[in-house]
Amino acid sequence: MTKPFSPERWAYEITHLLNAAFGGTQFPIDVPMVALEYSKQRFPDDPIVSLQGDSLPTFDGALFKAKAGRKGWGIIYNNDITSKGRINFTLAHELGHYLIHRIDHPEGFRCGQQEIVRWDSEYGQHEHQANVFAANLLMPLDDFRRQIPQDVKVTFDMLGDAANRYRASLIAATLRWLSYTARRAILVVSRDGFILWARSSDPAFRTGAYFKTSNAPIEVPSRSLPANPQLLLDGRGEIYHERGVWLDEPVHELALHAEHYDFTLTLLQLDNRAPFFADASAETDAYDRFVAKPTRHGW
Repeated sequence: MTKPFSPERWAYEITHLLNAAFGGTQFPIDVPMVALEYSKQRFPDDPIVSLQGDSLPTFDGALFKAKAGRKGWGIIYNNDITSKGRINFTLAHELGHYLIHRIDHPEGFRCGQQEIVRWDSEYGQHEHQANVFAANLLMPLDDFRRQIPQDVKVTFDMLGDAANRYRASLIAATLRWLSYTARRAILVVSRDGFILWARSSDPAFRTGAYFKTSNAPIEVPSRSLPANPQLLLDGRGEIYHERGVWLDEPVHELALHAEHYDFTLTLLQLDNRAPFFADASAETDAYDRFVAKPTRHGW
């Protein structure tokens, strides 16, 4: 029996075809074109036949089977969403469901905001896999590395430029950077004073810099920017903290309130000290990597 393709393998196959056709000039990727043409060539008896927007008050996107008597699949997205990057990522996410999950789930998928923006695989393996596919399709790692080298200390403006290049969400671009950077950094997503989830770069995680959010909610520090939104200017801010605020070491904190998601993104950047390789074998939530690995998880 042939082993099913991984999310990364599906994305790589499409990227290879796009590179051959466009020579690296395909960004931002036209997801509707890819979905229609690739599915028609790859699965002529079961292609995607429709992608369209509609007002969807309860979810961001969906993959659904064509009506009885017709072959194929449709993708629908919430056209009330104002962010083009969020729409594009949603479309790629639903394409991931089509490629990876449609055989086992002929009823299709409905994906709300939580399914699209939560990156912890414990939240749902299928949603995690669809996010992994979308990230790898929209932001191939070799091209992303050329935009932001692995040793660069980033800003939200730099990550926003990358998000615009790939027409992806800022969360997706930040996590893509975290998946390869040589710097010690942590992305924290919070709402109403509590951390929803967090993701550490490998160098940060291996030096014990992470937040384990699977067991109980973690309150954001009282001196942090998410706890003091009055310090944000136009929804943005940055501050240097001494040790003992976020972690037991100094932290450069960047914060951005995302109104359309109603949460705050906080990027914590740490000094690049030599790692001591903490024992993290039991910390599965914090070690959900942005790119899924055979024995441990992520992007």
